[in-house]
Amino acid sequence: MATVTLTAENFDEVTGKDGIVLVDFWASWCGPCVRFAPTYERSSEKHPDITFGKVDTEAQQELAAKFDIRSIPTIMAVRDGVIVFSQPGALPESALESLIEQVEKLDMEDVRKQLATSGTE
Repeated sequence: MATVTLTAENFDEVTGKDGIVLVDFWASWCGPCVRFAPTYERSSEKHPDITFGKVDTEAQQELAAKFDIRSIPTIMAVRDGVIVFSQPGALPESALESLIEQVEKLDMEDVRKQLATSGTE
Protein backbone atom coordinates (compact mmCIF):
# COMPACT_ATOMS: atom_id res chain seq x y z
CA MET A 1 0.00 0.00 0.00
CA ALA A 2 1.29 3.43 -0.86
CA THR A 3 1.44 6.16 1.72
CA VAL A 4 -1.32 8.76 1.99
CA THR A 5 -0.56 12.48 2.01
CA LEU A 6 -2.18 14.00 5.07
CA THR A 7 -3.26 17.64 5.13
CA ALA A 8 -5.22 19.86 7.48
CA GLU A 9 -8.25 19.08 5.31
CA ASN A 10 -8.13 15.25 5.55
CA PHE A 11 -6.13 14.54 8.75
CA ASP A 12 -9.09 14.16 11.14
CA GLU A 13 -11.06 12.09 8.64
CA VAL A 14 -8.17 9.66 8.02
CA THR A 15 -7.01 9.35 11.64
CA GLY A 16 -10.49 9.34 13.15
CA LYS A 17 -11.63 6.05 11.67
CA ASP A 18 -11.33 2.58 13.20
CA GLY A 19 -8.04 0.80 12.69
CA ILE A 20 -4.41 1.84 12.83
CA VAL A 21 -2.95 4.91 11.18
CA LEU A 22 0.77 5.66 11.32
CA VAL A 23 1.77 9.24 10.64
CA ASP A 24 5.25 10.35 9.53
CA PHE A 25 5.86 14.07 10.08
CA TRP A 26 8.71 14.94 7.70
CA ALA A 27 10.24 17.58 5.41
CA SER A 28 12.16 17.26 2.14
CA TRP A 29 15.18 19.15 3.53
CA CYS A 30 15.51 16.76 6.50
CA GLY A 31 18.24 14.16 5.94
CA PRO A 32 16.98 11.64 8.51
CA CYS A 33 13.45 12.01 7.07
CA VAL A 34 14.67 11.22 3.56
CA ARG A 35 16.66 8.21 4.82
CA PHE A 36 13.65 6.92 6.80
CA ALA A 37 11.22 7.19 3.86
CA PRO A 38 12.16 3.85 2.18
CA THR A 39 11.78 2.01 5.52
CA TYR A 40 8.34 3.56 6.02
CA GLU A 41 7.35 2.69 2.45
CA ARG A 42 8.49 -0.95 2.84
CA SER A 43 6.49 -1.25 6.05
CA SER A 44 3.40 0.13 4.30
CA GLU A 45 3.72 -2.65 1.72
CA LYS A 46 3.96 -5.31 4.46
CA HIS A 47 0.86 -4.03 6.30
CA PRO A 48 -1.93 -3.30 3.80
CA ASP A 49 -4.45 -3.24 6.68
CA ILE A 50 -2.74 -0.17 8.21
CA THR A 51 -2.95 3.36 6.81
CA PHE A 52 0.48 4.97 6.46
CA GLY A 53 0.18 8.74 6.28
CA LYS A 54 2.78 11.41 5.68
CA VAL A 55 2.60 15.05 6.78
CA ASP A 56 4.98 17.44 5.01
CA THR A 57 5.67 19.85 7.87
CA GLU A 58 6.67 22.60 5.44
CA ALA A 59 3.39 22.47 3.53
CA GLN A 60 1.27 21.66 6.60
CA GLN A 61 2.72 23.96 9.25
CA GLU A 62 -0.63 24.24 11.05
CA LEU A 63 -0.76 20.45 11.55
CA ALA A 64 2.82 20.38 12.81
CA ALA A 65 1.94 23.17 15.26
CA LYS A 66 -1.29 21.45 16.36
CA PHE A 67 0.67 18.38 17.43
CA ASP A 68 3.64 20.38 18.75
CA ILE A 69 6.09 18.74 16.35
CA ARG A 70 9.49 20.16 17.27
CA SER A 71 11.78 17.54 15.73
CA ILE A 72 11.42 15.55 12.54
CA PRO A 73 10.91 12.90 11.60
CA THR A 74 8.27 12.25 14.24
CA ILE A 75 6.26 9.05 14.10
CA MET A 76 2.74 9.03 15.52
CA ALA A 77 0.47 6.00 15.88
CA VAL A 78 -3.30 6.44 16.02
CA ARG A 79 -5.62 3.53 16.73
CA ASP A 80 -9.39 3.84 16.53
CA GLY A 81 -9.07 7.64 16.58
CA VAL A 82 -6.83 7.74 19.68
CA ILE A 83 -3.17 8.83 19.57
CA VAL A 84 -1.35 5.96 21.28
CA PHE A 85 2.26 6.84 20.41
CA SER A 86 4.26 9.85 19.28
CA GLN A 87 8.03 10.09 19.25
CA PRO A 88 10.63 12.03 17.29
CA GLY A 89 13.43 10.21 15.51
CA ALA A 90 13.77 7.89 12.54
CA LEU A 91 13.14 4.31 13.57
CA PRO A 92 15.12 1.36 12.26
CA GLU A 93 12.92 -1.11 10.40
CA SER A 94 12.90 -3.58 13.32
CA ALA A 95 11.76 -0.85 15.74
CA LEU A 96 8.99 0.27 13.36
CA GLU A 97 7.78 -3.33 13.05
CA SER A 98 7.90 -3.67 16.85
CA LEU A 99 5.85 -0.48 17.24
CA ILE A 100 3.24 -1.83 14.83
CA GLU A 101 3.02 -5.11 16.78
CA GLN A 102 2.59 -3.23 20.07
CA VAL A 103 -0.14 -0.98 18.67
CA GLU A 104 -1.94 -4.02 17.21
CA LYS A 105 -1.91 -5.73 20.65
CA LEU A 106 -3.35 -2.76 22.56
CA ASP A 107 -6.60 -3.30 24.39
CA MET A 108 -8.36 -0.15 23.23
CA GLU A 109 -11.07 -0.46 25.87
CA ASP A 110 -8.33 -0.34 28.51
CA VAL A 111 -6.62 2.60 26.74
CA ARG A 112 -9.89 4.57 26.71
CA LYS A 113 -10.45 3.83 30.41
CA GLN A 114 -6.95 5.09 31.23
CA LEU A 115 -7.53 8.26 29.18
CA ALA A 116 -10.88 8.86 30.85
CA THR A 117 -9.31 8.48 34.30
CA SER A 118 -6.47 10.84 33.47
CA GLY A 119 -8.85 13.36 31.90
CA THR A 120 -6.88 13.71 28.66
CA GLU A 121 -9.44 12.37 26.21
